[in-house]
Amino acid sequence: MFISRVKLTNWKNFTDIDITLAERIFIVGPNASGKSNLLDVFRFLRDIARDGGGLQEAVRQRGGLSKIRCLSARAPRTDVEIEIDINESPEEEPLWKYQIGLTQKGGGAVSETRAIIRFEKVWKGPELIIDRPKEDDKSDEELLQYTHLEQPTANSKFRELADFFKSIDYQHIIPQIIRNPVSFQKTGNTEEFFGRDLFEKMSKMPKNTRESQLKKIEAALKSAVPNLKNLTLEKDKMGMPHLQAIYEHWRPHGAKQNEEQFSDGTLRLIGLFYSMLNGSYPLLLEEPELSLHSGVVQKLAEIIHFMQKRKSGKRQVILSTHSYDLLNNTGINPEEIIILKPVSEGTDAKNVNEIDEVKKLLETGLSPAEAVLPFTEAPNISQLILPFQD
Repeated sequence: MFISRVKLTNWKNFTDIDITLAERIFIVGPNASGKSNLLDVFRFLRDIARDGGGLQEAVRQRGGLSKIRCLSARAPRTDVEIEIDINESPEEEPLWKYQIGLTQKGGGAVSETRAIIRFEKVWKGPELIIDRPKEDDKSDEELLQYTHLEQPTANSKFRELADFFKSIDYQHIIPQIIRNPVSFQKTGNTEEFFGRDLFEKMSKMPKNTRESQLKKIEAALKSAVPNLKNLTLEKDKMGMPHLQAIYEHWRPHGAKQNEEQFSDGTLRLIGLFYSMLNGSYPLLLEEPELSLHSGVVQKLAEIIHFMQKRKSGKRQVILSTHSYDLLNNTGINPEEIIILKPVSEGTDAKNVNEIDEVKKLLETGLSPAEAVLPFTEAPNISQLILPFQD
């Protein structure tokens, strides 16, 4: 299954957007346009559904509903609203639809972070199976602080949808954290997506599966890191797992190295390949081009495409990027690109197919990098250097 449509009202940068999603999506836009905030709506639903999460915790982690609500929101529509369609395949009608509307309870420092459900609706195909508030909700407002999505006793009719949201994966590997995880301890119930426990996850896999995946990763890495071989996961004397490989050089047996000696790009590639090989639910990636050579970045779109063809099932990938090299690929289709553009009130988001100017450029044979990125450039970017010309 994959997310086929998202409609947002007053979510962070976005006062009102309605966009369709393919199984591979590239989100582009200028700095501070809301690329991370668009990815965060999927994380928000995951945080509601996941074990130990819930609506109030998801809102608290984001600083309260006042920090989630778009600054440009105007009465009478000031509530935060999210609508998501889930499809089994692009050709079929939505298998699931989820809607939620949130308002804020009262004022003051304590209640400011309490969100109240104005409505929560679930469709299975064309059938509306959940429609809140119900009579119980109206008689006890406390119930409207909890979604049915997060409650096993309430989501039995749409457990498949709850599990889908719960399994959405967000990865933004930071090599420094992989090399020294002890210095970046996870706190409380926070999400782990920087790679702190990447090797721990690998060590818990069945040995044959892990070794098979590491062989595939090693074979792929050799194109970018030709001297690397024998990529394995080994435990030190304290039982801590470490990646280890041999780097070939003029000496006959090469030199063993672990993640402390691996380059940032190598670690980010390993994290990307591992994420793509494990899981069948949507994967969110933020600027995967960071630390990578331009020649590698040019292949990322194809790498994702071919890894999505695995027998275990196609995994939707939604990524944000600024990279000319990544988008300089005519194999990226217009329906796979979402453009964010700041407007007078917030940010607009459109599928490239809806922007005639860009669509026509792509039809002439230009790559998305050539057609799309100039459209996202800040209008006064040429003045960036002026303050330093004195």
